[in-house]
Amino acid sequence: MSGVNVRRPASPDGKCFSWSAFAILCLALIEGCSVGPKYTKPTTQIPPAYKEIGNWKPAEPSDQARKGNWWEIFKDPQLNALEEQLTVSNQTLRVAQDSFIQARAALRISRSAQFPLVTAGATITRNRISRNRTLANPNRPFNYSDFLVSGGDISYEVDVWGRVRKTVESSRAQAQASAADLETVRLSLHAELAMDYFILRGLDAQKNLFDSTVAAFEKALELTQNRFQGGLASREDVEQATTLLEQTRAQDINITAARDQFEHAIAVLIGQPASTFSLSAAPLVTTPPTIPPGLPSELLERRPDIADVERRVEAANAQVGIARAAYFPLISLGLVGGFESGAFTSWLSGPSGLWSVGGSALQTIFDAGRRRAISDQAKAAYDGTVASYQQTVLTAFQEVEDSLSDLRVLEEEAKTQDAAVSAAQRSLDQAVNRYKGGIDNYLTVITAQSTALANQRTAVDLLTRRMTSSVLLVKALGGGWDVSKLPPVD
Repeated sequence: MSGVNVRRPASPDGKCFSWSAFAILCLALIEGCSVGPKYTKPTTQIPPAYKEIGNWKPAEPSDQARKGNWWEIFKDPQLNALEEQLTVSNQTLRVAQDSFIQARAALRISRSAQFPLVTAGATITRNRISRNRTLANPNRPFNYSDFLVSGGDISYEVDVWGRVRKTVESSRAQAQASAADLETVRLSLHAELAMDYFILRGLDAQKNLFDSTVAAFEKALELTQNRFQGGLASREDVEQATTLLEQTRAQDINITAARDQFEHAIAVLIGQPASTFSLSAAPLVTTPPTIPPGLPSELLERRPDIADVERRVEAANAQVGIARAAYFPLISLGLVGGFESGAFTSWLSGPSGLWSVGGSALQTIFDAGRRRAISDQAKAAYDGTVASYQQTVLTAFQEVEDSLSDLRVLEEEAKTQDAAVSAAQRSLDQAVNRYKGGIDNYLTVITAQSTALANQRTAVDLLTRRMTSSVLLVKALGGGWDVSKLPPVD
């Protein structure tokens, strides 16, 4: 079977023109000549396990620490309500959200350079030429009109060297970094609120302790005064009892002042004026929950600040490519079409049509080392972000280890302190009984009272520290966030 030869239509100058070949060539130029290093995630040293992992169970996918509302693991309805208010009303969080919106807008600006710029316009002018200008032609009119409409001015930068693509890549990474930064701010604010809340509840517990102690000291003063009136105690005993009572009252008042400060801080965090916000007193009775830390390798996926810095490394890597693209010519295509006439009646007629199509290439020949300096600057910035990433990872491991160590030590200390509280209370009971029996003087009672109060206050303080350390551990582990929640920002 014989083949059939089909000739392609000839171009006006008689040469065969292949539009498909031209399109393939353009695509090859645009897609195949990108300069700049390909991004690879920086490596960092990751320990196989936490040093403090001995007393902790491994993390499981169903663990509560994986939840978005991580504060719910403390099972405190009041805290849950405050955290929800922070999410919708905190002004610092709004600032971070607006920064993320700006970053997304910057990405759209960068992406717009991947498409041609199309403009259109029209001008109508009435002109007069000077009769005295050089080479003026007296036979031509000196007054004339010009009607011009530009129906399609198209300009397009051919991204042969990948400058536009690298710019988009950098903007995309910056937008994702801004999203991670938003989550870092969110996590920090929620953790700060939880810590302030537990400290406030710890102060409530201390206030209860001092209120009951003041009541006990008042009874002790009354007993001493009765004994003094009966000739069984000295004036010195009365003054010592009075001194201890007033000293304890002063400490009680100071706790109220400290509580007010934390109440005001919580008001600001949830976006309310401090003067209109109040929390009813409720002593801290919650015990720290079990928080599985997981594996160190998971920390890189669960901390938004690590994701933030890693995204900025990719953005810096793209900036290196942009700097390298400056060594190559800037290639642009242009197309202009429209109508122009000296009379309105023939403005939009066929003979008034005009068009121009062409391309340009601009290459810098000499810049006194400017491009090299910009390239060196971009490389140094990239190296700096890599170092910052590695330092952030090391700091993250340190924070987890610190929190795990604090919780372990505080738990052991709390057990010992509970024994000390019990011993101090027994000593106080014995001192009071011996004083009533006339065996010991009142100084022994005062010493026992002060020791019992100090130990009880230390026990409350330890519980508060254990709760705040639990919050810090959740924060160090990234809360309920993981890197899969980064928006694709496509």
